[in-house]
Formats: sequence, structure tokens, C-alpha cells
Amino acid sequence: MDAVDLARLQFASTSIYHFLFVPLTIGLALLVALLQTQWYRTDRPEYLRLTRFFGVLLVINVAVGVVTGLVQEFQFGMNWSGYSRFVGDVFGAPLAMEGLAAFFLESVFLGLWIFGWNRLSRRVHLATIWLVALGGVLSAAFIMAANSWMQNPVGYVINPDTGRAQLTDIGAVLTNPVFLRSYLHVLLASLVTAAVVMLAISAWHLRRRPDDPGFRSSARLALVVLAPATVLNLLVGSELGVTEGEFQPMKIAAAEAQWETCQPCSFSMFQIGGGNNDQTPDKIIAVPHLLSLLATNSWDGQVVGMNDLQAQYEQQYGPGNYVPNVFIQYWAMRVMAYLATLIVLVALWGLWRWNRLGSSPWFLRAALWSLPLPFLVNTAGWVLTENGRQPWIVQGLQLTRDGVSPSVGTATIVVSLVVFIVLYGALAVVDWLLMARYARRELEPETPPAEVEQPAHAPSY
Repeated sequence: MDAVDLARLQFASTSIYHFLFVPLTIGLALLVALLQTQWYRTDRPEYLRLTRFFGVLLVINVAVGVVTGLVQEFQFGMNWSGYSRFVGDVFGAPLAMEGLAAFFLESVFLGLWIFGWNRLSRRVHLATIWLVALGGVLSAAFIMAANSWMQNPVGYVINPDTGRAQLTDIGAVLTNPVFLRSYLHVLLASLVTAAVVMLAISAWHLRRRPDDPGFRSSARLALVVLAPATVLNLLVGSELGVTEGEFQPMKIAAAEAQWETCQPCSFSMFQIGGGNNDQTPDKIIAVPHLLSLLATNSWDGQVVGMNDLQAQYEQQYGPGNYVPNVFIQYWAMRVMAYLATLIVLVALWGLWRWNRLGSSPWFLRAALWSLPLPFLVNTAGWVLTENGRQPWIVQGLQLTRDGVSPSVGTATIVVSLVVFIVLYGALAVVDWLLMARYARRELEPETPPAEVEQPAHAPSY
């Protein structure tokens, strides 16, 4: 492996690790805000206890997510200085907005929420958790705007004197078609992730205490959010595929291992072969017209194959291999889609058992074992998005090999990669132990409403 491969591996490993926490933070902040809103409206003590319970998990997740996010951003100036020099005037704008606005909004009001129990009025304290949730949503917006620019560059010019990209229209960046759909996709994925986590934890407690009213309420809230969010996300993901098919047709063709242009095109549920060096796959359970429908929103739509796209790109950009890793693309797409469908089935099963959740051992067991599914779906989706852009780091503008730092050698990257793996492995163990420990705790004893309003010590986190 050369320096480019190692730098990609390091950025991929830190990004995937960081992205385990991002959707859970965004979604869990929204669900905790809903729980506290229910307590504010109904004054039912179980909602207060649930708010504090899942609030602890939110704080732990935020702490780890912040650390891993900082490490990820530092790599732009360390391993990817060529990329930073070329697009820093564009890419830096949404990142600065995320840091100066969204991150500070989220962190400041998270502090007020943690230490404001019994010190702020109930209405003001409720507002703080909603502002935490808003900060997370805005943070994701700016990050996804920057990433979407890499997928479909808009609102820029190339300075003829410096050869660098310069931002000319921030409005175009924030209305990029790829951004609008991918951002909604991430928000819905965040709700799905948090809802599955809340459902799994609630199921664990209901298996031990089937009549627990608190965790029965949290399980129902998770199901109410999970079912529509998962179905909507499948639809949004399909529309995102159509949009990417317009701006990044190679990504979509690789995701289907479609080497030759077809019209109409069938979708293979499973296939043998068709990877990087095999253009004649054996399609297992091919669904007629489905690929045309998914890629073009047309029953008989045309999907341009990788061979034709390769020839087109060679004429447009010069000699080179413009086909991404087909094996990764094909299976990342199916892991994402199939596991997301499995989550839908779990959610529908839970809604069917709505009034008998505590007496449904098989459903509770399935809900508990569904815990890793959204994390696998999110990881597969992220790999699908980023691997499908290769060999470009910015679609059509800069190749990945031109973005790596020329002064950073392979030995340096190997040493830092090993250090990251060790540190992140230790951090993963600590985070899992903390999350598991607090997730297994019983809800706090009920506190009379009058006592909650009086000055007292803040809950421990």
C-alpha cells in the first residue's frame, strides 16, 4: 500500500468510528427532547425519569463523539494538505459555520441542560434541550453541505492565478440537490438509530419487568418514531440514488455491478461475480425493471454501464481508471438496503404488539438483537457514498492521489494509524462499558413534582 492508500485507510477508519456516534447524538437529543416535552405537558413522573435516564446516555455519546470529530478534522491539514490547499476557500466556509455556530449552540445549551435541573424554570430548561437538538441538526447540515460539494461541486470558480477553487455562491452550496436529499437522509437515519437504541434498551428492561410503565412508554415512543422514519428513509434514499445517478452515474452503476448499458434494467437481489475483474456476473433473483425504477424513477429507464462511462471519462479527463471498487459498492448497497428493511419489519412487529409489549418475549428478544443494525446500515451507507466517488476526492475536479500530503511518508501514516487503532479501540471499550452500565440501571425513584421545582442538587452524570 502506498501513501494514498494508507491515508485513505486512516481517514476511513476514523470517519467510520466517528459516524457511529453522530447519528445517535442527533437522534437521541431529539428523543430526549420529546420525553421532556411529554413530562412538561403531562407532569407524569415516568417521563421525567426517562428523560434523565436517556439524557445520561446522550451526554456519554456526545463526549466521545466530540473527541473523535476533532481528530477527524485535523487530518485535512495533516494527510490531505493538497486537498486543503485546493478547496480550502470553499470547504472551509461550511466547516467554520459548523464550528462557530452549530457546535457552540449545541455545547453551550447542553451544559445549561445538564446543570440547569432545579435551577432553571421547567419551561426554560425544556427550551435548552430543544436547542441542543437544534444544534445537532444544524451541525449535520453544515457538514453534509461540505461533503455534498465534494460529490457535486457548485457555487465556485477556479482562480486562474492560484489554480484553487474559490467560493462564489454559498446559496448554491446550501441548495445543492445532492445536499438537500443526503441531509434529509442523514436526519432520518439519526432518528432510526436513536429509536432502535431506545427500543433495545427498553426491551432489555421489559424482559425483566414486563409491567414497568416507564420503559413501556419509552418503547412505544421509539416505535412511533421508528416505523415512519425507516419507511421514509427508504424512500428518501431511493430519491437520493436518482439524484446521484444524474451527477455521479459511475457510483450508481458500480453499486449495481452494471458493466454494460441497459434499458430496462433488472435489479439483482444477490449475485456471484461481477466485481472488479469480472464483468459477467451470475444474477440470483433478478427483479425485472427494478433497477430502472430505482435509478431513474422510470419503469423503462436507461442505466449507463461502467464500460461506457469509463470511455466517456477518459475522453473528458484523460487516461486513467475511473471505476471505483465494485465489490465494495455492490455489497455496501445491499447491506444498507436489506438491514434497513429488517428494521422496518421489527418496527411493524412492535406496532402490532402495541398493547402487549411486556408479554411478547420473542419481539423483545428481536428488538434487543436489532441494536447493531442501524450502525451497520449507517456505516454501509457512508462507505457507499465515499467509495463510489473514487478515484475523485472532489468529483470531476481533483483526484484523490492529488489531495494527499506530499511530505507525509508511508512510515508516518503507518505509525499514526496504529496509534489511532489502539487508542480508538480502548475508547470503544470504555464507551461500551459506560453505555452498557448506565443502560442497565433502573429508573430513578419518583420525585414529587413540588420537590422537583425546589432548589436541589443536579442529577449525576
